[in-house]
Amino acid sequence: MTKFKLTKLEKNWILYDVGNSAFTLIVSTIIPLYFNYLAGLDNVSSTDYLAYWGYASSIATLCVAFIGPTFGAIADNKGYKKPIFIVALLVGVISCTALGLVTHWLLFLVVFIIAKVGYSSSLVFYDSMLTDITTEDRMDNVSSQGFAWGYIGSCVPFIVCLILVQAGGNFGISMPLAMSLSFWIIALWWILVTVPLLKSYKQVYYIEPTKNAISNSLTRLWTTLRQMKQHKKVFVFLLSFFFYIDGVYTIIDMATAYGASLGLDTAQLLLALLLTQFVAFPFAIIFGRLAKKYSVEKLIAICIFAYTGIALFAVFLSHEIHFWILAVAVGMFQGGIQALSRSYFAKIIPPEKSGEFFGLFDICGKGAAFIGTTMIAVVTQLTGRQNIAVGMLTILFVIGFLLFRKQAKM
Repeated sequence: MTKFKLTKLEKNWILYDVGNSAFTLIVSTIIPLYFNYLAGLDNVSSTDYLAYWGYASSIATLCVAFIGPTFGAIADNKGYKKPIFIVALLVGVISCTALGLVTHWLLFLVVFIIAKVGYSSSLVFYDSMLTDITTEDRMDNVSSQGFAWGYIGSCVPFIVCLILVQAGGNFGISMPLAMSLSFWIIALWWILVTVPLLKSYKQVYYIEPTKNAISNSLTRLWTTLRQMKQHKKVFVFLLSFFFYIDGVYTIIDMATAYGASLGLDTAQLLLALLLTQFVAFPFAIIFGRLAKKYSVEKLIAICIFAYTGIALFAVFLSHEIHFWILAVAVGMFQGGIQALSRSYFAKIIPPEKSGEFFGLFDICGKGAAFIGTTMIAVVTQLTGRQNIAVGMLTILFVIGFLLFRKQAKM
């Protein structure tokens, strides 16, 4: 395959994946463990700890479900997308910083929800920028490069944070102080690598703003929702995406919490998830290149099928070696399913309404995991069996796979 060269604007866009992925990584690794530490100070049981973490992720998703499509529609107006993106970015960064100042588990969850809402909302506008920064024939590769460099780039601040958390005690650094420093490092990294995009991005596809731009945007969104049957392929894809990506992000969000609740070694969990990032880097690029040679629909279907197997394997997880195997398997397909889903969606929607449609897309996107996290939380509390709860995720993947096959034939 010929070497794929990125333009300067594409590189700047990808840098935001590098920035926000650092927050994603710490959310899926260190934050659940720190929350477990804070909850343990108040004698919260491991079962309730996992459930509360699931509820917090679900609440954040519900907030984004309202914010995403609403402000996405507003962002489609000329000159609106970048300012709204900046606001969402700042909410995420400032809240991430604030996490380092909170020491009570319940208040920590509240601040975490705000941080995740800001992070997830920023992705609505960031993802919709894909139609502005590249051409349709380059979308699969650019989207894949974004996730790939996000995986590997996020490891830079994460390794520093990992050293602080794991070895800080040797230098007289307490756990709360190590976590505070970690949150501030992530926040600083996130904002600094976003600067090039903020300087160079210009909205190419847009709707000319009117006198009542906001109210007209909301009216346009309502009209789109009512007329979704005219975009049948988009509608069925969104349904499919809602289910299978919900399962994917539930695994990402709950992996460390699940392993910790089973009593697995903390250091082993963190190192295994760090391995996931390194495995995901080349595989995300590989899937982007394969999209030039093979049908994107087939590649996404393969990824969904693989995740079904991953969820089934997680049911029998009981030793550290199982978690290492799980980490490698997730890394192999995580980048492919995320990147190709994003670029595939960008191709089947009207580009001038990218913010509006990506608002709907991102309800089910990185900030999702609503059904999955709620399912795990409820089933865990009802049965006391975390492995049964995780196994229920296979239902999401099967439904998503069947719907995806249906839309692919349209």
